[in-house]
Amino acid sequence: MAYRSFESPQLSRRALLRSGAWLTAGATLAGGPLSSLALARESTSVWPAVTSLVENYAGSRKVANMVATLGWGDKAAQVISQGTLAIGGATKAGPDSLYRIYSMTKPITGMAAMILVDEGKIGLDQPLAEVLPAYSEMMVQKTYDGSVTDLVPAERPITMRMLLTHTAGLGYGIVQKGAIKDLYEDQGLIPGQVSRLPIPGLGRGKPVHGLDVFADRLAKAPLVLQPGTKWSYSVGLDLMGRVIEVVSGQSFDAFLKERIFDPTGMTSTWFTVPESEVGRLTTNYGILNGTPLPMDPAASSIYLDVPAFPMGGAGLVSSPRDYDRFLEMLLGYGVIDGKRVISEAAVRVGTSNLLPESATTKGTWVEGQGFGAGGRSNDGAYGWGGAAGTVAFVSYKAGLRANMMTQYMPSDAYPLHAAFPEAVLADLAAMTGA
Repeated sequence: MAYRSFESPQLSRRALLRSGAWLTAGATLAGGPLSSLALARESTSVWPAVTSLVENYAGSRKVANMVATLGWGDKAAQVISQGTLAIGGATKAGPDSLYRIYSMTKPITGMAAMILVDEGKIGLDQPLAEVLPAYSEMMVQKTYDGSVTDLVPAERPITMRMLLTHTAGLGYGIVQKGAIKDLYEDQGLIPGQVSRLPIPGLGRGKPVHGLDVFADRLAKAPLVLQPGTKWSYSVGLDLMGRVIEVVSGQSFDAFLKERIFDPTGMTSTWFTVPESEVGRLTTNYGILNGTPLPMDPAASSIYLDVPAFPMGGAGLVSSPRDYDRFLEMLLGYGVIDGKRVISEAAVRVGTSNLLPESATTKGTWVEGQGFGAGGRSNDGAYGWGGAAGTVAFVSYKAGLRANMMTQYMPSDAYPLHAAFPEAVLADLAAMTGA
């Protein structure tokens, strides 16, 4: 079928490869003044705004630590770090420290799906029900976040594109309110974990065991929006994990390890932190009235347990070095250390705007921007952030990859998701004299 390849008017492999914008996106690094200046000053601090941001937050103990990695093309990343794994601790944080990356798992899941799209095993506009038949007759809330019994039939099928771009109409326990939120919790549709500790306000029920059970139960819950009509943050990437299992014949976590982590050299990215690596794990803090309080101490972290299922939307722990390698692979259009991990076309498509033409972003977090396979796509950049203060992106126009990790919740307690990219842009502007 046509949707099993990139040969469509918007996503033609041929059109992508001849596109002037795509072909010149990395030219800044190859011959532009920005890259020349950066490489010439590689041994000095060319990131004063980023350094100041790190020193401000970690130095004042607003957070225990902060680690930023910034790299040009396939050059080694510059690391800017401060602080210790836990406030008052002795072990310094660095590029090999371990962080709960939460929703920065989503771009990884998105690229795993793009591997299967490239291989013709799924298609962007393929109905989800062809892989998971339980989704063939979905019902939709008549009123958003209203009754879970006053429903209407879905007007169109959910597609793989919709799962990847949060436009499938699926809900999210961290977003929805009222009866649908309660239904998700009662049914164990909980694709995230925070702590073993009984923290007030975090009693979100017990998650189901197994991606198969998660997918089956989710199919029985009503959608919160008509498929393909609006961007709404969702469990779409978690459900994509089940699609990957069915299509590939492997468990989702095994697929990620074999097809992305091992070939990319990501040796410190897991759904469960091995006992031998606990000494590298940071503590996660809850911010209460401006004060950080430990909510998931490293030595007793919930990430030492095997999760109920591998959560493709928010389940991974990783290191700044590992995630920088993922970004380097993306910036190399699927190649790292001379080895191809993902096809060039798959990366180009996955990092581009994949939003359905019928979907609006008005009034959402991504209004006026595009969205690719699990991450924001805007002005030649692609990336996303995590619920515990992490954020990462690649800029094809600048030939740059940038990643910042710290640990605190809720993510909006500090403005770091916006402040880090703003600091990077400020430093880039200073380099070029703009």
